[in-house]
Amino acid sequence: MRPVRAPSFATRWAALVAVVGGVLGVVAFPRFGWWPAAFASVAALSVAVDGRRVRTAAWLGYLYGCAFLLPLVQWTGIYVGPVPWLLLGFAFAAFFALLGAVLPLLARLPGGPLWVGAAWVLQEFLRDRIPFGGFPWGRLAFSQAESPLRWFAALGGAPLVTFVVSVAGGGLAVAVREVRARRLRSGALGVAVLVAVPVVGAVLAWPLGPAPDRAGRSETIAVIQGGLPDRGLEFEDRARQVLDNHVRQTLLLAERVRRGTVARPDLVLWPENASDVDPFQDTAAYQEIDAAVKAVGAPVLVGAILQGPGPTHRRNVGILWSPTTGPGAQYVKRHPVPFAEYIPLRSIAEAVSSDAKNVTQDMVAGTGNGLLRGGPVPVGDVICFEVAYDDLVRSSVAAGAQLVVVQTNNATFGHTAETYQQLAMSQLRAVELGRTVVQVATTGKSAVIGPDGRIRDSSGALFTAAVLVDRVPVRSVRTPATRVGAVPEYVLSLVALAGLVPVAALRRRERRPAVDLATPPTDGAQKEMVIT
Repeated sequence: MRPVRAPSFATRWAALVAVVGGVLGVVAFPRFGWWPAAFASVAALSVAVDGRRVRTAAWLGYLYGCAFLLPLVQWTGIYVGPVPWLLLGFAFAAFFALLGAVLPLLARLPGGPLWVGAAWVLQEFLRDRIPFGGFPWGRLAFSQAESPLRWFAALGGAPLVTFVVSVAGGGLAVAVREVRARRLRSGALGVAVLVAVPVVGAVLAWPLGPAPDRAGRSETIAVIQGGLPDRGLEFEDRARQVLDNHVRQTLLLAERVRRGTVARPDLVLWPENASDVDPFQDTAAYQEIDAAVKAVGAPVLVGAILQGPGPTHRRNVGILWSPTTGPGAQYVKRHPVPFAEYIPLRSIAEAVSSDAKNVTQDMVAGTGNGLLRGGPVPVGDVICFEVAYDDLVRSSVAAGAQLVVVQTNNATFGHTAETYQQLAMSQLRAVELGRTVVQVATTGKSAVIGPDGRIRDSSGALFTAAVLVDRVPVRSVRTPATRVGAVPEYVLSLVALAGLVPVAALRRRERRPAVDLATPPTDGAQKEMVIT
């Protein structure tokens, strides 16, 4: 335990530091994308709560959470109004209140930055799961897609990246605290931690960098970004035109293949919602898709909305459509977005916001591991927000996927940062899984990402049509992160909980009244001592 502490900021200044820390967290993410700001963000929260009582530290953490989440996810309110956005931000800021409450307790233990890292992992562990499946957007790891720290993802996934980012931030906090207390030698140790983390990340690129399989396999893939007629939610009112756009671009690709200007693809990828018309209930839609698939002469992964089961339900599906046998393997989205694709507690939600009534059909969750067979290679499919969930992305690769596809439709969020934040997640997943990851979007940004996390090809402006044709490596080797799965996250979360045990014991000991040996005990106390 630390016997000497640096003086704490006045509470009003600590509140300002917490808010600045939240804003710095936003700067670390796209569109800004200045990844070192994540270190400063973690440090600011640690400094703000240092030496505080639990209650004060909790509300400082809540201020940080609001300053971070509200601007980060402002795109949630672009077309559906401010109420869902504000509810989302204010509700999930509570997890940062919990983080703020435990940080000054764990900071009393030796090796403070390590405990800071474990506490951040615990916070994300809880936020990623509750309530209604959680909201993992804004995890520290997703700010590091372009940084050397991304290589930690190949060892222990996104949780390990979050851990090392917050350890570095904890080191910076130690440096600030110790320098303020004029303990320069201890401050230098904090700086050393801050510098060492990205250096180690850069070194990890050598053993963990993507080496091809011995067979050196590669496949030609084509990405179809058909574009949408309208921004926002209105595109669903012209679903047939959305389908026509993707069919048209596929037919244009087929013509280019016929002329020999591009190579024939082994696999063609359409985005989520490419067909909002159910092709199994609409004969014209079925024939239109089938004709496009046969024209290009390769399997097409078609994103479609299927009706049922029942009149008030639908499914978000990826269908692997063969040019010879028609529709085959299907993947049904396993994690529909609550209050967007389905409405939990509908009567309460509609009373809070009339916007909930816009979702007239609840999306039904699928099952399975996301692996699709029947094409040139086994494909792991995830749809839109699912890329933020570790287990959903990892499951298909653990089952044998050699290529990962993220089908998404970002029309609802216009020209906001949401598209770029999601792309950063796909980049980190490529390193974590050691796979080529293809993000295919209706409006952009579509991109082909190599196993090193670098973008190899991408579409241009948003809300335009685009076709990408690329030869990409396909791999079967598994990264350490794929092998260990969720173990690092569970271990680090348990470490944070275990660290609270000795702190709680110490606090109980400190609360006991001290015995004044110079004062004679009372008769009752004498009798008690004799009995004892």
